[in-house]
Amino acid sequence: MTRLSVNINKIALIRNSRGGNMPDLIQVARDCERFGAEGITIHPRPDQRHIRYSDIQPLKEAVATELNIEGYPSQEFMDRVLSHRPDQVTLVPDPPGALTSDHGWDTVLHSAFLEDVVKALKSKGIRTSLFVDANPRMVEGAARSGTDRIELYTGPYAHRFPDDPEASVKPHREAALVAAECGLGLNAGHDLNLHNLKFYKDQVPGLLEVSIGHALICDALYMGLEKTIGLYLQELK
Repeated sequence: MTRLSVNINKIALIRNSRGGNMPDLIQVARDCERFGAEGITIHPRPDQRHIRYSDIQPLKEAVATELNIEGYPSQEFMDRVLSHRPDQVTLVPDPPGALTSDHGWDTVLHSAFLEDVVKALKSKGIRTSLFVDANPRMVEGAARSGTDRIELYTGPYAHRFPDDPEASVKPHREAALVAAECGLGLNAGHDLNLHNLKFYKDQVPGLLEVSIGHALICDALYMGLEKTIGLYLQELK
């Protein structure tokens, strides 16, 4: 079964816009789990415009399912995650000023760097995942780094899905098969929503986890958080 990890960055963004503690990020994380979410994802960025590094410890204490921390492995990021030891760290190749993640690692070009980072994380018992494009060569490169999992970048799939669902998912199906051959666990994320999630899950073998934030929070503005999480879980199960 594919697990749903809810990315709560947008909740933190709303909180930060007024400088107080409304909405309460920790309570929202607990409520997401109470409504059925099987993990909580956060992605602190260098400017801390949404999730702050100071949020990590209280979330680590509050989250009862799994805490997944995404980010670029800068020295500060690595110091934080190695100290707090979340259940999973997903490494993304974002430059400091990136608005959002829009491509995966070149696991061949950055092989030595990724191998060192993965080794450091795994030495602390942290499950590692590399954010990669749906490209067999990049998947094979990820496997050589020693990572436990990959997260397929689903932005291009979501963009192309309305016009040609089969063509949009084909590279992801192929990448998933390569991941299985390499012994890698498979996650996916970016722009997945209630329209394209079920087809992706049905067509991509071995999918362990999806991380969804922006679309889920947008849906919750209309339908409420509890109903929205239930609908996403229904698409997955």
